[in-house]
Amino acid sequence: MANPNPGTQEWLDQIDEPIIDPDRVIVDPHHHLWERTGWGYRLDDLWHDTNSGHRVEKTVFVECGASYHETGPEHLRCLGETEFVTEVAAASASGPGATIAGIVARADLTLGEGVEEVVDAHRAIAGDLFKGIRHSGAHAHDPSALRIAGRAPQGLYAQDDFRRGLQRLGELGYSYDTWHYHYQNADYAALARSAPGTVMVLDHFGTPLGVGIYADQREQIFAQWKKDITEIAACPNVLAKLGGLAMPDNGFGWDTAALPPTSKEFAELQRRYYLHTIDAFGPERCMFESNFPVDRLSLSYQVLWNGLKRIAAEFSDSEQDAMFSGTASRIYRLS
Repeated sequence: MANPNPGTQEWLDQIDEPIIDPDRVIVDPHHHLWERTGWGYRLDDLWHDTNSGHRVEKTVFVECGASYHETGPEHLRCLGETEFVTEVAAASASGPGATIAGIVARADLTLGEGVEEVVDAHRAIAGDLFKGIRHSGAHAHDPSALRIAGRAPQGLYAQDDFRRGLQRLGELGYSYDTWHYHYQNADYAALARSAPGTVMVLDHFGTPLGVGIYADQREQIFAQWKKDITEIAACPNVLAKLGGLAMPDNGFGWDTAALPPTSKEFAELQRRYYLHTIDAFGPERCMFESNFPVDRLSLSYQVLWNGLKRIAAEFSDSEQDAMFSGTASRIYRLS
């Protein structure tokens, strides 16, 4: 029987597990917040998830197009999101759940040198909470098949003005996150080589797709993906976020199943992506992420982190500390 309501609490609650390694400190470096009709994710929702048994102490919000200003200069409308999240972060600091300790905001890097104006404005609003910029490069070849289709123009990473904006971001001391699809990984490696002075974070493993025209190509995609990840890891300025593979567009089908997966089922299907990336980058350049609430369409926060702990079990305590909290704390300068 198919699941008509992916991500609902009733559906997720069908799987309830004991917490693995409950004392392990976690910094979740990738989640979103929004006030959208029918699919909101607010501070109470975040706390519901982060309080589900794991020791999640801090989080980092990553831009998602929420609460933009509806008027004013186009390149500054993204400041509305930073204003919204800064207020939520202040409330989180005195509440009963994880503290939102960082904000990765949005800026249009094709502004080139002009990106400094936007960076300064984010910093003026958020102060030390402001940690970096995400201007995603995801360009969908088959958007009709995707639950969340990337809307970046084709070839964005190769544009001279975009590369100059990325370089300027690094000169200002801020990191760069991005999200794209598996067929853009080689372009991303070239981008990383063009800006060696900018700390760059690869989100969601470069999103190997598994739906639409890619639904029957998992093994071919995986073989090329391994080579691309190794090439990206050769760029010392790049770090990897380990997560985001439970998005519906990855094609594992959990979002349409009668039952969400257990942590063992999750780990069995996805372990090879994690282990190859950790081998390529090293634990000190990797950080586990939740990508909630998007991955919540497939499994609960409790089950996700149990699955990540299953995958990480073969590593030493110090290596696990790096991937669960240390790398994120260092790269995003979390106090």
